[in-house]
Amino acid sequence: MNIEDITDYSLITSNHDELVFYIISPTNLSVLSQASVGTRIYALMTVLKGIAEIEMLALNSRESFEDNKQFLRTRLEQEDNPAIRKLLEKDQNYLDRIQTQMATAREFMILLRIREEEKTDIFPYLSRIEKSLKEQEFHVKRAEKEDIRRILAVYFEQNVTTEHFEDSDGERWIIPDD
Repeated sequence: MNIEDITDYSLITSNHDELVFYIISPTNLSVLSQASVGTRIYALMTVLKGIAEIEMLALNSRESFEDNKQFLRTRLEQEDNPAIRKLLEKDQNYLDRIQTQMATAREFMILLRIREEEKTDIFPYLSRIEKSLKEQEFHVKRAEKEDIRRILAVYFEQNVTTEHFEDSDGERWIIPDD
């Protein structure tokens, strides 16, 4: 991604673009009527038509068990002992249940790529976009520095357990005036 810096509200890339993220709380479409789903789709289409610079992201907000499940499938194919095969099948079923429970553990984001020449009057522009999303009844929040760090950690490392991210590796071990 060529990240140079993380500001309080964006990522700065080496080609001087600024990436601003908006986190959209998902709507549980499975409980909505077909007409309501159509309304939500139309609302999203309205936002997308109105703001050409939008990019959309859908990311896992929880860990993925696909590598573990693939390992269990491979082990199951190789295993001859019936007792071990039964345990491997139970492990596989357990991971399937967890993944089903976490099926809604997605985060949806809108990304704006702001070019260097567009950086004047950035905050009114960002507020206008946020207002446009809220007018279409999306629950939206502009991502802050910690949100952006968490998004990157989940995307690149599948790290969903860290609560605070350091600016520099090992920062927590530095004692001032020592």
